[in-house]
Amino acid sequence: MSSFKFGADLAIAANLPKMNLNAGETVKIGVLAPFTGVQSSWGLPGLHAAAIWADWVNSAGGLKVGSHSYPVEITSMDDQYDPARAQIGARKLVLEDKVKLLMMLGGDTIPGISEFLTREKVLATTLLPSDLTPDMPYLIAPCEVHPIYVVTGVDWLATNHSKLKTAAICAQKDALGLPSVATYRAAFEAAGIDLVQEVLFPGDLNDVDAMVAVMMQDNPDILCWDTAYEPFVHALTEAAYRAGFKGQILSCTCDNYAALVAKTSVEFMEGFVFQFPDFDDPLLNEQNIHFARPNEFFAEFNTRYPGEWSAVPWEYFSILEIWRSAVQRAQTTSPVSVLSAMKTEGHAFNAFGPARWWGRELFGINNALVGSWPVVRIEKGKARIKEFRSILEWWDQHGQILQRDLRAYGQMWDQRIERQLMQGEIKESRWPGQAPRS
Repeated sequence: MSSFKFGADLAIAANLPKMNLNAGETVKIGVLAPFTGVQSSWGLPGLHAAAIWADWVNSAGGLKVGSHSYPVEITSMDDQYDPARAQIGARKLVLEDKVKLLMMLGGDTIPGISEFLTREKVLATTLLPSDLTPDMPYLIAPCEVHPIYVVTGVDWLATNHSKLKTAAICAQKDALGLPSVATYRAAFEAAGIDLVQEVLFPGDLNDVDAMVAVMMQDNPDILCWDTAYEPFVHALTEAAYRAGFKGQILSCTCDNYAALVAKTSVEFMEGFVFQFPDFDDPLLNEQNIHFARPNEFFAEFNTRYPGEWSAVPWEYFSILEIWRSAVQRAQTTSPVSVLSAMKTEGHAFNAFGPARWWGRELFGINNALVGSWPVVRIEKGKARIKEFRSILEWWDQHGQILQRDLRAYGQMWDQRIERQLMQGEIKESRWPGQAPRS
């Protein structure tokens, strides 16, 4: 594998004489994600990060494609996490704006646009590999591998806090929450932690104190917020504080955790474990990390967009860098050629080091770039990476448990395709190795 680091050549090129950009020719990249609503903290900050990336690329001379360089432009659509708006947005960005890459949050908006994206051979990215199926060969998850990485947080707790033996979990009943709760269940079982309470709720929280009371009724050692949206994580954590919970809190994300520290206390938030670091973390400057200038990126983001840092800004930036590197290798922006360049030899680097194109066992296709993932813990009011843990090492030991639990929740790729066929969201299709339907 190469020693390529995301953004490293941007830093070098910024100090070199600028190349002449091809006049009148612009390479457009689309962002289709929620910029408003409860999911906005996983969409809008990504758009902001893409804007920083575009500015850095253009200030360094543009996107080099073969012997030419082109300015890049970010064009976007707020889908409000609404499938109907996502269909409108996808058609606009692809057919009118002619984007060469379409970046999405993913989830419930994907089924309604899957057939269109495949037909148009759009190279598209999702933050949710649970969206992946063989029916969408051009949809990839090159950065975030939700929800598989949540096993690393549970595994770390089991290793470092072995007295934690019971857990209660809650999750919203949607395309983010259900695969995540199945994955947490598998991780708890593999760690020898008993799940004593599970609460599934719709896309809102009517009586958060009552729900937390139900979760606490068996005195669990761990309260797990699953992959709750930012407003839900805050509401649940504040409810646990009001209820006097003294144990371990575990969550996929904890965006804007500083506000939670202020609303509860440093002592209450001490030890809160989640999966997304601040990019001023010292461990991100280690030699094996493949995201160049993380501290500079974090500082610029927070200067431009104060208070909006969340789990996702670095993800959109790193996706764009993976794409840019592939464009330079392929010497074209043609989606099929770029995808081929990305997946050459079956391995690459993600932001945290070596990774492998993987996923056939869970998604029916090796379109997720999977490696190690950070376990993050709040200590004295500040999030800090405790360790990078290998997702695939966990899978090698416990993959059958995860497959069983995902199937129990109807989240395996073949089950999702079957539902979409029944609901008319996609037409019947074939993928390699599929048996004829009876």
